[in-house]
Amino acid sequence: MRKGSATPVRERRAGRRLGLAAACLLAVLGIAPGVASAQLPTTDDPRVGLSAGLDNAGTAALGVDLAAHLNKPPGWFNPSNPGDFAFPNSDMAFQGDYAFVGSFNGFNVYDISTPGAPVHKTSVVCPGGQGDVSVYENLLFMSVEETRAKKDCTLTPAATPETRFRGVRIFDISNISAPVQVGQVQTCRGSHTHTLVTDADDPANVYIYVQGTGGVRSATELAGCNGGNATTENPSQWRIEVIKVPVAAPQTAAVVSEPRLFRDEATGRVDGLQNAPQTPQHPSGMNWGPTPDTNSCHDITVYPELDIAAGACEGNGLLIDISDPANPVRTDAVADPLYAYWHGATFSNDGKTVVFTDEWGGGTAARCRATDDLKWGGNSIYDIVDGKLQFRSYYKLPVVQTNQENCVSHIPSLVPVPGRDIFIQAWYQGGVSVVDFSDSSNPVEIGYFDRGPISPTALVLGGLWSTYWYNGLTYGSEIARGFDVYDLEPTDEISANEIAAAKEVQVGRLNVQHQDPIVWEPSFNVVRAHIDQAVRAGDLTGKQLDQVAKFVDRAERYDAGHQQAAASAQLMAISNQLPGEQFDTLRGALLALSDAV
Repeated sequence: MRKGSATPVRERRAGRRLGLAAACLLAVLGIAPGVASAQLPTTDDPRVGLSAGLDNAGTAALGVDLAAHLNKPPGWFNPSNPGDFAFPNSDMAFQGDYAFVGSFNGFNVYDISTPGAPVHKTSVVCPGGQGDVSVYENLLFMSVEETRAKKDCTLTPAATPETRFRGVRIFDISNISAPVQVGQVQTCRGSHTHTLVTDADDPANVYIYVQGTGGVRSATELAGCNGGNATTENPSQWRIEVIKVPVAAPQTAAVVSEPRLFRDEATGRVDGLQNAPQTPQHPSGMNWGPTPDTNSCHDITVYPELDIAAGACEGNGLLIDISDPANPVRTDAVADPLYAYWHGATFSNDGKTVVFTDEWGGGTAARCRATDDLKWGGNSIYDIVDGKLQFRSYYKLPVVQTNQENCVSHIPSLVPVPGRDIFIQAWYQGGVSVVDFSDSSNPVEIGYFDRGPISPTALVLGGLWSTYWYNGLTYGSEIARGFDVYDLEPTDEISANEIAAAKEVQVGRLNVQHQDPIVWEPSFNVVRAHIDQAVRAGDLTGKQLDQVAKFVDRAERYDAGHQQAAASAQLMAISNQLPGEQFDTLRGALLALSDAV
């Protein structure tokens, strides 16, 4: 905000090929992606016209059930102003049985060990905004950017140059009931967001990429800071900072590099990417806000297994090599004349597609209005082809929201349905959208949840900052209302078997800007998920479907009766009756399960 063990196979059919052809044609004609025609949000949708309210707003849902909700703890909101900017909930991280919810006022910890019944565990008051958090073992990291923040987490007396803190705080969370601040790393622009980076070859350390977007501090407040232009010596803009954190000694954490990801290698200028909007005004006719000026990154998402990262860097989207995590290197950059603010990035599980987000309006404005084109303030989807980003499509929440609702895209989280690329995404007061982007040229909404506005007459800051899938459920950080828990429900577009297979994926930790490969262990749910997908695609019908179902059901009965050899034989037999590439993923799931039972 601004003030299975096998490599998953992605299904791509004719729609993707047509999308590629269309994108190539636009390039040949010299037309920027999405500029050729306007598309407006629908007004014919159950989400339109929901009643307003803080605790009792009207709701609409498709395939997304609000399973639980907790209001903010006492002292974490302003009763007379629910949207008070001193108290917004912000980003989340997860580890074990706990959810860590950042806030401009500090962070809260929730016990989520009982699915659908979260319990507030701990509050740590430590104001400073924006309060984004990440976790690693016994350490929690928190971003701090505001000038009111102090080293000791108090607000009074007011911060002075000697007591002020802007950068990344480090807490020891070994005692979850009483976290203790054990380290601090000051930076010249503070930390608006940060990204935790691990290195399999260096388990003793983690790295923190710091994305500072605030004003530059004076050199008298923090030595080495330089608010000068790009031609001055080591300016504090046009860079990120990399902090190295020894896990066993976090108090010694320090900045070890200041990568110039925006450098023009031909000229050497550090401001070598987009330094101003491509047009005098936003395509809407409004003034730009925020301004797409690449002097910092807003967010970086890393995929250490593949040594790549995607940077959403205000005026550009970047592809980054992180094979040396202390010294990341830009390998590609793209721009878009429709984008106000490259804000976040998410990889598909195979790392071949990137979803970038545009936070037009900064997250505090109504940008899902009836007149707002669906190419403004949404997502852009790129495939990575030969190491370069190639545009495929746009996606935006397809339904109109009111002028009383701040609404724009925020960071998606993958839903681990085998055989498909699906994300669940927060849109502030636009609610939740579940999207299938298996065909990167044709993303499709397959589920949603939405509340009405907080106020019927004025825009009061609120809505979902983030909605992240973790171990079978989706958790929501609601800016004004508190903490949500969502459960997916079957629809025509996602089956009970697909949801069950997704819920089998269990991880020990989730920092959404640090992606790890999703792995599905062989199971009957995974097999049936692939069967459902073949049925939905029209590839498996009639007697052939009946035969597959019969063999799989029989195999499951044999397995339950401890007749594993018979179960394996059934699965092997039916896999041999499914020739053709349309059954590749189903055959793979059947054979993997045959080997596993």
